[in-house]
Amino acid sequence: MLTSDGINSLNGFSVSIMIIYFRVKIVKLLLIISILLGTSALSFGQDEDSLYNAMLTTKVKVENPVYKPTIGFGYGVMNFFGEVHNNNRSPVSGSPAYKLNIATFLDGKHMFKTNFYIIMGTLTGNERSVSDTARNWNFKSDIFTIGLNVHYDFGHFIKYTEKNFVRPFVSIGIENFQFNSKTDIFYNVEGSATNYKYNYWNDGTIRNVPQNSLLPSTIINRDYKYETDLRGLDRNGLGSYSQNTFAIPFEIGLDFKISERVNLRLADSWHYTFTDNIDDVSSAGKVRKGNSFNDVFRYTYFSLHLDLFSDAKEIILRNMVADVTNYDYTMFADEDNDNVKDLIDRCPGTPAGVVVDSLGCPVDGDKDGVPDYLDKESNTPPGALVDENGVQIQVDDYGAKLSMEAINRKEVEAFLTMRKAQSRMKGRSSMSIPVKFKSVDADADGYISFDELVKTINDFFDSSTSFTTKDIY
Repeated sequence: MLTSDGINSLNGFSVSIMIIYFRVKIVKLLLIISILLGTSALSFGQDEDSLYNAMLTTKVKVENPVYKPTIGFGYGVMNFFGEVHNNNRSPVSGSPAYKLNIATFLDGKHMFKTNFYIIMGTLTGNERSVSDTARNWNFKSDIFTIGLNVHYDFGHFIKYTEKNFVRPFVSIGIENFQFNSKTDIFYNVEGSATNYKYNYWNDGTIRNVPQNSLLPSTIINRDYKYETDLRGLDRNGLGSYSQNTFAIPFEIGLDFKISERVNLRLADSWHYTFTDNIDDVSSAGKVRKGNSFNDVFRYTYFSLHLDLFSDAKEIILRNMVADVTNYDYTMFADEDNDNVKDLIDRCPGTPAGVVVDSLGCPVDGDKDGVPDYLDKESNTPPGALVDENGVQIQVDDYGAKLSMEAINRKEVEAFLTMRKAQSRMKGRSSMSIPVKFKSVDADADGYISFDELVKTINDFFDSSTSFTTKDIY
């Protein structure tokens, strides 16, 4: 049965829902008017959906999102700086190389990163002279590099904003560097097993015999097939030095923020190796003798970095109703999480996990006034009087207890509740009201109602009545 308070609560809830409904209708009506003023029906339909979806969603910033490693894929060109080198060593031309990069933050403020990377590519060098006795050397080396560096992006001074999406960076690290250098000194005639050594003549040609030979000569061209291991040419046998060493890379560049999860990087890195044998020309050489400086190579590249696994910095929440102007969000609050909104919850503060009815009150299967989760006697007969644990008791036994001088208010209220239940079963008494208790019948209807009885009891405990304990009993 709904009380007047419950009806008023439901009426208030209904009025609030009606207000929201009509406000949404007003927004739609305004949008329809914009169609009549010249907006096409198709474009309006799209705009209305976008606007309405925007009203039903809210962007919320995530506090302390978890950042996961990012993956980068790069392509660029390499140039060698040693004794044997190409004449053109521009950062936009050279031998191709590829880079795979995995990066993660080192600090909480995200100013420093560490990058684990792999570089695969080739280094080449070609020197040409018109003299057979001069340096006509060449090499090609397949390289494989595994490295680790520390990256600083000046985040203390430069912040990403809508207008500033570029940030410079520097990095330094250590890497393992492997190379496999070969040279092209023989020309192979296609379809033949004969190999001709290149002979560089003073007229600028390459021939199959030395310049001072009496044999007939034929002009040949380099085939750029690097077939000969360099280590066997000017050392004491093959493998006289290791082709596995270390290098120190230093890198500068720019990061372009494309989106929250995509960055584009342009960078230029210099790699100082701990060897002088990449081109097989060093101070230790006998014929191919050079200086004592270690070899250096340069890698210029661009790469795309993807943040695929980190938490989103913002999430979109779907609202239950559109956020139209001002309305009371407390209408939809549920403080005790019993799935009954506080606006209509007749029993707020229900313990977690307790089964409730449509008004939010714990279920009472035997209707004895004690909810099932507290009821120690779940099948009490209809109309029976029970104690606070739902266990059946006799009215006379409880009345005797109340006849004592010391009476607990809660016990009296429990007794009154039981009397009320009993009165519902037996109907109103036909007895007349004694003169002494006429004042309890406030509405003078010849019947002392439950509410009138409760008020009298409360007045007794508040010392605002002349009734004695015996009178109350």
